[in-house]
Order: sequence, then structure tokens, then C-alpha cells
Amino acid sequence: MSEQLRGKVALVAGATRGAGRGIAVELGAAGATVYVTGRSTRARRSEYDRPETIEDTADLVTEAGGTGIAVPTDHLDPAQVRALVDRIDTEQGRLDVLVNDIWGGETLFAWDAPVWEHDLDDGLRLLRLAVETHAITSHHALPLMLRTPGGLVVEVTDGTADYNRDTYRVSFFYDLAKSSVLRMAFALGHELGPRGATAVALTPGWMRSEIMLEHFKVREDNWRDALTEVPHFAISETPRYVGRAVAALAADPEVARFNGTSLSSGGLAHEYGFTDLDGSRPDAWRYMVEVQDAGRPADVTGYR
Repeated sequence: MSEQLRGKVALVAGATRGAGRGIAVELGAAGATVYVTGRSTRARRSEYDRPETIEDTADLVTEAGGTGIAVPTDHLDPAQVRALVDRIDTEQGRLDVLVNDIWGGETLFAWDAPVWEHDLDDGLRLLRLAVETHAITSHHALPLMLRTPGGLVVEVTDGTADYNRDTYRVSFFYDLAKSSVLRMAFALGHELGPRGATAVALTPGWMRSEIMLEHFKVREDNWRDALTEVPHFAISETPRYVGRAVAALAADPEVARFNGTSLSSGGLAHEYGFTDLDGSRPDAWRYMVEVQDAGRPADVTGYR
């Protein structure tokens, strides 16, 4: 895939860690110039108070073969997003790929807490971070994207449309946020398709993000040690897997066939033939339905 995106310009909004970082790095590995944004910088941390920074992500993009450009941005602030897009326009004159991966809600939801018991301020903050940011970013970035035919918007969420339609996801606020992002891609597909661009929703599977590895007290090189505690974690994938999914979509001249639809990293791996870093192709959402949610013992045979 190297060099397939040379000359293309991408904005990965929410690229500090996790899926956003994996996507930015894989776009860089395909040769793209990638603007990476977030609130965690080497000078100042967000309320997550974690060590990952957008500068680190930009360095990884450049090391992978692209050009990484870190721009500190609070995507709840329309003026900051407008300034970001103006900078991309001034420096590049185009935008080919927009990845809306802004989340920020990791500490704001309570598992299985009904809406009347959930902290209201936390729930509303989660919705602002996970939904309003995407709308603000699309509002300001899409006019630049539409100047060049063939643009791609990727709305990153948790869960496919089919899975989330039938499954209660964590809590009222979490469920609403992730379903809203799916619907954003559907709506954007209707608005962008006739104008020569494509929008999709994309979900990773059970991702071995920095936060998840820390939660299980493992590293990427020994992540299987966590299986003694949570056997179904065997289906997990690296953030680079969903990154390869985005890079494959961005390089596909016929990507419009997916316009407005819900996609997964595992499904696209079978579509395009890419693998995760270990050479496997985890298909987490099929596994979730057929094994984990069905109450069967953990067994990834046939699923990765």
C-alpha cells in the first residue's frame, strides 16, 4: 500500500491515541500528509491526563513514511476548528480524507447505569465530546474537501449499525453517542454522494488501545497474558488494523460503493486483503454475535 496516498492530504481529528493514532500512522505509511489533532500536547495534557500526545502521533506518521503535522485543537471550539481548516487550506490547498475520531468520553460513562441514575453532567459532556465535535468539524472541513472530487469522510464509532440496532451499548449516553455517529455517516452520505464524495461509518473491533492494555496490566508484546482474566480478549486487534482499513478505503477508486454504510475493520480486511500487525484478520463483530454474546466459550478459530 506504500505510496498509494502520496500527494493526498488527510485530517485525523482525535489522533492522540487509540484508533485515531493507528489511522494516522497507516495513512502516513501509505504516503499521505496527515494533520493530527487533539487536546493532549507535550506542553499540556487534556483531562485524560495521559502521556500520549499529538506530537508523538505526528512523529510516528513521519517515521512511517508520510508527513505528520500536529495541530492542537479543541473540536468543541468552532473558532479553533475553523483556524485548523484555514491552515490546511493555506498550506495544502486541499483535503482528501477527513477522519472524525473525536471521543474523549472514556471517563464519563457508567456501565449499566440507567439515565436517571447516571451523572447528568458527565452524560451531557460525553454527548458534546462524541457528537457535537464531529458536527463542528464536518461543518468547517467539508467545503475544503469538496473542492477536489473523490473525498472521503470516515466517522469512527463503536459497533456496526446491525450490532448497535439490536444491542444495548453500555448506558443511555454511550448508546446514544455511538448510534448518533453511525447516523452521521448515513446523513453525510446523502449530502456528499451527489457532490462527488463518500462518507462511511467505521468501527474497530475490541481494540488493544493504550488505555485497554493499561487496564489489563499488559503490553502489546504480552497482551495474551490478559486472556486468563478475559478469554474473549483473544479476538482483540491493534489500532493499526482499523488504520489499514481507512488507508484501504482512501486508496480505493471505487470507494463510493460504500457511501452511507456501516463498515468494520474485520469486514474490510476480508474485502481488501490486509491483515493486522501479526498477520491475522480478526473479525470481532461476527465473533461477538456468534461466540461471546451467544455464551459460548472463547475460541477464535475461524474468526482471526
